Amino acid sequence: MPVWGGGNKCGACGRTVYHAEEVQCDGRSFHRCCFLCMVCRKNLDSTTVAIHDEEIYCKSCYGKKYGPKGYGYGQGAGTLNMDRGERLGIKPESVQPHRPTTNPNTSKFAQKYGGAEKCSRCGDSVFAAEKIIGAGKPWHKNCFRCAKCGKSLESTTLTEKDGEIYCKGCYAKNFGPKGFGYGQGAGALVHAQ
Repeated sequence: MPVWGGGNKCGACGRTVYHAEEVQCDGRSFHRCCFLCMVCRKNLDSTTVAIHDEEIYCKSCYGKKYGPKGYGYGQGAGTLNMDRGERLGIKPESVQPHRPTTNPNTSKFAQKYGGAEKCSRCGDSVFAAEKIIGAGKPWHKNCFRCAKCGKSLESTTLTEKDGEIYCKGCYAKNFGPKGFGYGQGAGALVHAQ
């Protein structure tokens, strides 16, 4: 407890924070009016705050600045916008030109509505509702698994080699560097002849 007449210093403005106006977060004190997102300046509370080093953000701005990037990491159709994060210091990726389909299906229905692509694992048709793109190829949701262990994959957990997809663990075991210091702990060390 600070001595009479003083208080903790605000983590945002540096001035004294008195008990009646204090908000505590991550061991630091803030004025209620200073407890704002560093980017969008929205008021924060214990359910909306995200901390990075000494900076505080709302969960939305934190996700845009430090979260995963790419297709599938949006926030739903209700929040689609054209914000690419330039104000957060994120450099926009170059837009790829549209490539027409190379689907050999010549039926009128397929030409008008787009024929189904073939799954890279089972070879059956993959329709839009069940299609996942991984390693630049279409997959069924059920086929989007590690080729070695069968673990279900996501875009952040897959690694590709020779047209096949693997989880990071199986890829490291089978194709990663070998030798001393490249195991997965003392239990993985083996004696090579």
